[in-house]
Amino acid sequence: MYFFLSHLALTDISFSSVTAPKMLMNMLMQTQSISYAGCISQEFFFVFFGDLDSFLLTSMAYDRYVAICHPLHYPRIMSQNLCFLLVIVSWVLSSANALVQTLLLARLSFLRDNTLHHFFCDLSALVKLSSSDTTINQLVILTVGSVVIAVPFICILVSYGHIGATILRRPSIQGICKALSTCGSHLSVVSLYYGAIIGLYLFPSSKNTKDKDVIVSVLYTVVTPMLNPFIYSLRNRDMNRALRNILRRGGFSA
Repeated sequence: MYFFLSHLALTDISFSSVTAPKMLMNMLMQTQSISYAGCISQEFFFVFFGDLDSFLLTSMAYDRYVAICHPLHYPRIMSQNLCFLLVIVSWVLSSANALVQTLLLARLSFLRDNTLHHFFCDLSALVKLSSSDTTINQLVILTVGSVVIAVPFICILVSYGHIGATILRRPSIQGICKALSTCGSHLSVVSLYYGAIIGLYLFPSSKNTKDKDVIVSVLYTVVTPMLNPFIYSLRNRDMNRALRNILRRGGFSA
């Protein structure tokens, strides 16, 4: 679990670093511009780390499934080689999708002084600004993008479906508490991440769509990666003990 958490932490830091520094710089300098090369680079790394986040959460869901449904065979199934393989495949698939999307975007033509109604170079927003034929781009975004998001999400649902069925076959308070302790943090992160994406792409709003897109994008690009360390820290016994001591004293001593 901690092997996957280390990669997830790196991905979260990188994911939020793709958009937040430029946004804060624009706010500080009172400018709202970005170069073409910077925009293309930002789009590549945004797609890459976004996909990598999704694949890592899927690998962690499988890890939780094996831990609960096959606890006696966990060391044999989740071997070091399999963990490395899952991470390598996640990096390769994320790189491939980001490279394809970026190359297709680079072939498009744009007029000068374009206005992008977003706080970063969002792929779908860039495609809408292009003066070229974007049929291929939209088709690739719809198919590949849907697969990259939908397939990992379905795998996570299947994993938790098996976990739920295993718990219900032998219901006990101790078993439920242990399962929640094992899966609670991961389930919270998955709910935040995919909840924002589903709300953004599957349930579009007819009013204030641009404002809603920006708000939801801030949620899953900045807020969720920031909350992940706190969510997983709550499972750490030392962190819980320190938090209880602070609450018991009523705050920090001066």
